[in-house]
Formats: sequence, structure tokens, C-alpha cells
Amino acid sequence: MNPLINKHILLGVTGSIACYKAADLASKLRQAGAEVDVILTGAARQFVTPLTFQSVTGQRAYVDDDLWGDEGHVLHIGLAQKADALLIAPATANTMAKLAHGQADNLLSLTALAAECPLLIAPAMDGGMFTNAATQANLEILKQRGATILGPAEGHLASGLKALGRMVEPQELVGHLRVTLAADGTLAGKHVVVTAGGTRETIDPVRFISNRSSGRQGYALAQAALDVGAEVTLITGPTNLTPPIGVQLVDVASTEDMKSAVLEVVAGADALLMAAAVADFRPAKVSEQKIKKAGKTPSIELALNPDILLEVAKQKKQSGFPKVTVGFAAESQDLLENARGKLEKKALDMIVANDISAKDAGFAVETNRVTLLHKDGTQEDLPLMSKDEVAQAVVQQVAALLEKA
Repeated sequence: MNPLINKHILLGVTGSIACYKAADLASKLRQAGAEVDVILTGAARQFVTPLTFQSVTGQRAYVDDDLWGDEGHVLHIGLAQKADALLIAPATANTMAKLAHGQADNLLSLTALAAECPLLIAPAMDGGMFTNAATQANLEILKQRGATILGPAEGHLASGLKALGRMVEPQELVGHLRVTLAADGTLAGKHVVVTAGGTRETIDPVRFISNRSSGRQGYALAQAALDVGAEVTLITGPTNLTPPIGVQLVDVASTEDMKSAVLEVVAGADALLMAAAVADFRPAKVSEQKIKKAGKTPSIELALNPDILLEVAKQKKQSGFPKVTVGFAAESQDLLENARGKLEKKALDMIVANDISAKDAGFAVETNRVTLLHKDGTQEDLPLMSKDEVAQAVVQQVAALLEKA
């Protein structure tokens, strides 16, 4: 489950042109299921209004004037105690200096001083300010006290300069919050390896053999494992997807590339989720030059690719790792029979079987309908679900298997 659901996020917004991104950030957090309280500094109100944030969060946005209202003497304490995480985005050099030195002269800095939840800071400032020695010294103090510093990125700044100082994009900040809130999840301290996407087998410098895999199910599995606190390595073939924030990414192209990466990474790993659609065949000979039309159809001889899960099984027999291995069977006929054969042959703990002939499941769609087969003979048929929901169900099973391992 998305760790942001029903969590209270306190968003501090300070005086930077990046305030406009903070409104998008608040909206994205709300859409992810979080309850969002916003505190605007006086400088932030020069760029955006409290009404902007109230409109996207459905809740009142707080300003310094609220300190002197009827609830002023406890407002900052109440906000601090309710928060599961405090994210300051954008965070100016001035606000970071206040936080580093315990200065509490506005509602945001007072609340930050009282908060005991994780503190995440997304700096935003113009050219030269971030790299200034004073700013760097303040950042070091904040890091030593446990704050997480996110960014800044390099890019075009309000002054026209291209430099380090752009606030990290809202979607990336949402991802970092997910990782932070999942730190105590059921797979905390576990290393999960996920493979995703299809592989490409080169024919010549222009052409290759591949398949219809989008990588969506594998990427969803990586996110689901992150959401329960796992350390995740994502080994991925070429896709058009953005990797989840928090994964250690390993890009590969061919089946041989993926085999080498998997065998290296799973040594010592707790679980392998082999969701990649690995090519079974490759051209026996790769042409060094582009194959030209010569009045006849060329013949391409194919060779068998290595079976990565069989190689993993051999390695596991010797080392004991990974502790849990999960395979995936994408079949167009005899689904359960073929899946059970793979389960036994490849010494898997579980296999996820899906019928790719169904229009609403398998490749290039957002949904999947799968059957989970365990090595003890048990079977669970899942209804049509989003690929995110399938991933959550699979990761839940992996957590249960690891408890027994």
C-alpha cells in the first residue's frame, strides 16, 4: 500500500519563485492519499496565496498571522505533533540558516523546532547562493541532525543563469516522501531484486529482436517493495518508464547483459522477482554492417539464450541466495500447466502466471489478471486488478515467504 495514504504531511513553503511548484506538490500529495497541512512564510505569500493551497488540499493554509490568533499559543505544537513528516519545499537559504541555528521567529521555524518527525528539505535559490560557504555549512549541520536534503537540481534559474539551485520536481519529492514513510515497513532491512521490461537481441547495427513488454508490472513491483521498506535493485531492459524514486537502477539491453547483472546482484539478496520478459532466442550471428535489401529475403538463424532463472537456481544451491525466488509466466495457452512446469524446473518458491491472450491483461495495458502458484501446491486466483495492486499482492506473498525462509 502507498505509505502516503492517510499520513499527515506538513508542507512548509518559503519565499522562492519555486513556490508555484509547491502548489503542484501539495496537489500531488493530496491525490496520493495524504492529509496535507501547509505553512506559508511571509516571503512565500509574495508569490502565492493561502487560497491557492486551500484549493488543492481542501484544508486551511497557515500563515504567520495565525500565531497571534485564538489558538496561537499551541498552533505550532499541534501542527508539529500531528505531522508524520515535515517537508520544506522550496527551502530558501534564509530558512535553512534559521533551521540550522534554532532561530524560531515565524510559524514555520517554530513548528520545525517542535517537530519530532522526519525533516526533508528541498533547497531552491539562485546562482552562487547554494554553493556559498555559509549555505553549505548550514546544510552540514542539518544533515548531521538527521535532515534529508533533496537536491537542488541544476538548470535555468530566475536570474537567467544556469546553475545549481532549482527545486527538485514535485513528483520526485513525492517519491522521496514515500521512501521516508516506508522506512519501518514489513521488508525493512531486506534487499529485493526486481527485473523488468523486455530484452533486445541485436541483428545488425540498426535492427534487433524484442517483445511487447512495457515493463509496467516490473516497475510496479519495484515500487511496491519500496513501499514496504525494502532496499530495491531494479534491473531493467529498455522502457519508456520513469524508475521509482529510491531504487538502485541497473540498465541492461540483452539477455546476456541481464543474466550477468542478475547473478551478480542476487548474491546476498533476500528475494528475486523475475518479471522481465527475457528473449528466449537471439540471432546466432550478428552482422557488423546493416543488412541490405538484395532482392531476396534474408534468413536469420536463431540460437537459444541462457535461462536466467535456471542459472539463479544453480547459484542458489551453492550460496543459499536469493532466499526467495519468484518467477513470472506469460502464456498464450495451457497457462497453469506451463506455469507449474516452470515452477518445478526452475526451483521457484512462487510463480505468477498470466494469460497474455486476454485483452485486459498482460502486455501494454494497465491491468492484469494473474494466478499465484506456490511450490507447496497451493494456488490463488486474483481478480482483474491494476498492475500496482497485483504488485502489492505479490510483494505481500514475498514478505510471508521471507518470514519462513
